[in-house]
Amino acid sequence: MSRQFFVGGNFKMNGVSDTITSIITNLNQAKLDPSVEVVISPTSLYLLLARQTADSKIGIAAQNVFDKPNGAFTGEISVEQLKDAKIDWTIIGHSERRVILKEADDFIARKTKAAIEGGLSVILCIGETLEEREASKTIDVVTRQLNAVAKELSKDQWQKVVIAYEPVWAIGTGKVATTEQAQEVHAAIRKWLTDAVSPETAETVRIIYGGSVSEKNCRDLAQQPDVDGFLVGGASLKPAFVDIINARL
Repeated sequence: MSRQFFVGGNFKMNGVSDTITSIITNLNQAKLDPSVEVVISPTSLYLLLARQTADSKIGIAAQNVFDKPNGAFTGEISVEQLKDAKIDWTIIGHSERRVILKEADDFIARKTKAAIEGGLSVILCIGETLEEREASKTIDVVTRQLNAVAKELSKDQWQKVVIAYEPVWAIGTGKVATTEQAQEVHAAIRKWLTDAVSPETAETVRIIYGGSVSEKNCRDLAQQPDVDGFLVGGASLKPAFVDIINARL
């Protein structure tokens, strides 16, 4: 089964209204590969601006969501609030939240379940640190992170998930996993999906790569059989993001 290529742009804590409007206007006017699903993720303050500015062909994602429906949770955003704002996606489990904010696997899993049950699609981030990579623990780490989510989701709910493999050592560092390293981990994740969820799920769930993706390395990565797209950080703020979206043209 052919999986639709997916390119996400995670703006992180970057941009103000003028720059975000400029980025989105450039995407609206660019000739983008029509076969690629594109989703961008500005900081929460500009989600409404992004949704109002972006063409309908471009999805908008929150960078986080909480696992409770409402209540005394200062600074958090609920699934219902995102849906009310016409936001259909959220990133969950990004390494910067796992590492800086100490978000645990089970918390990330609960947030993933809450998001999907509330009608959102999820970009689920997983990945190992440099220390874990050097200790040959990459597969152990990503499967541990995935197993936590598998305890919360039904087989059908995995269809609302895009798995983003992002080696922590490659995020924002300029280092990038080689095509062979990326393919090896993506293939292992797909095998995990086969064994832990179902063979059908493994065929249909998209596994994308993140970690210093640029217009220079995206084409080689895009040729790998188990790389179904990218989650782009810094480069999503630049005109080169269009080249990454069009990596397979």
